Amino acid sequence: MDDSEVLAWISKQAAQARWVFSVCTGALLLGAAGLLIGRRATTHWASWDLLPYIGATSVDERVVVDGNMIFAAGVAYAPEPPFSSGRPDTAPPAVLRDAEQAVAAITARRQETARRISQRLAIGDPIGRPERQPGNPRR
Repeated sequence: MDDSEVLAWISKQAAQARWVFSVCTGALLLGAAGLLIGRRATTHWASWDLLPYIGATSVDERVVVDGNMIFAAGVAYAPEPPFSSGRPDTAPPAVLRDAEQAVAAITARRQETARRISQRLAIGDPIGRPERQPGNPRR
């Protein structure tokens, strides 16, 4: 998310693309490239809170289409057939706690990076703004 050469390449490719696809935390790279400002997007549940830092509105859906961009939340999100532990709002508390602990370090690093990118893109701090569209069940 901090590699200017990679972000420039992503921007160039997106500008020429008919469709842009993102899976899981790939949305964070698109956002770091400045491509998500004002868009609706989804990502892995542990990174939903970061989307507003990069200009996007977090949407709690498995797949989100906004213009020519398609976002998929990731393969472990609400798997089909359904299991009760694929989503934060349906997972047993112990499973959610363990999952959050497992990703805590990388989530903290991603948040620090997202804050820097937010400043670079002149988005500002999303604190106080809704983190997700209404109807999102997590927290």
